Amino acid sequence: MAARPPGGDDDDEPPETLAFGISALDARLSEADVAFPATAREVVEGLDNPDIPYDTAGHTLALSTALQETDHREFESETELKEALHPVYERKRRAAGGSIVGQLRRLLPF
Repeated sequence: MAARPPGGDDDDEPPETLAFGISALDARLSEADVAFPATAREVVEGLDNPDIPYDTAGHTLALSTALQETDHREFESETELKEALHPVYERKRRAAGGSIVGQLRRLLPF
């Protein structure tokens, strides 16, 4: 997922987006040297175990931790990796949004 950050007064530059969850992972994968099929360990080592943001507030979860929460230890393709990790990051995003702070953020316009 991705979201636009709050806008400023500078209309000359195109708006930036904040990638989180699988979108953030996808950006890292496109820059990494990971060949599939790959084990979870090979993926973590190939990406240097990045902290992947899972919401617009900037909360992160280490890739190695997310992979431990899946039932997979090997991935035949990048798509299989992303499909296995999507529910993990989505659960974290929903849990963070259910907190008192998350509820307040949704109510306030900033």
